[in-house]
Amino acid sequence: MAAALLHHHARGSVTVRSAGSAPADTINPAVRQVMAEIGIDLSREQPKLLTSDAVQACDVVISMGCGDACPIFPGKRYLDWQLPDPAGKSPDEIRPIRDDIDTRVRALLAELVPDPTV
Repeated sequence: MAAALLHHHARGSVTVRSAGSAPADTINPAVRQVMAEIGIDLSREQPKLLTSDAVQACDVVISMGCGDACPIFPGKRYLDWQLPDPAGKSPDEIRPIRDDIDTRVRALLAELVPDPTV
């Protein structure tokens, strides 16, 4: 959700990568549903494994509780967003998670690119 929201709001002003330390085989259907409700289509997305190369290519790394499984490199900015896992939750339970992530993404984007339309 975070990568899709950042990609959506940034409109190409930042490069977004998404990966997980223990990715599922598919994106949770309820997550797809709540993202579609706000106009974000995840139908072509697939969970990806987090690699050291992906982390090295980033300036900012946002983790959501991956702990020691996330590679750490000097000079990178790391943010750990403690959020409930949407796995097994209903759309009604996921919407507040989505909205919390959206708020965090917008704040981060405002720091990274003060005017994302430029």
